[in-house]
Amino acid sequence: MSALSSDTHPKMEALQIQLWRQASPTRKMHMLAQLNASAHTLALMGLRSRFPNANEAELRRRLADLLLGEELASKVYGVYGEMTHAK
Repeated sequence: MSALSSDTHPKMEALQIQLWRQASPTRKMHMLAQLNASAHTLALMGLRSRFPNANEAELRRRLADLLLGEELASKVYGVYGEMTHAK
């Protein structure tokens, strides 16, 4: 088996994979939810650094653009310009 992470010792990686395989479906779903929440948090942090003057509504919309694509985000949340003026 090839290494998943170049910075992880092979024995530790094997243990991690073993623990993932032994985890219950509920535990796996919990881990996935945590990863998704972390990804959203990191994306919002990046958006805040790129758009320091944006309000929360604009940041949420920009996140929707990243997650859904601009076309679907416009269908779901409306025209972008309407969101940038929200309070």
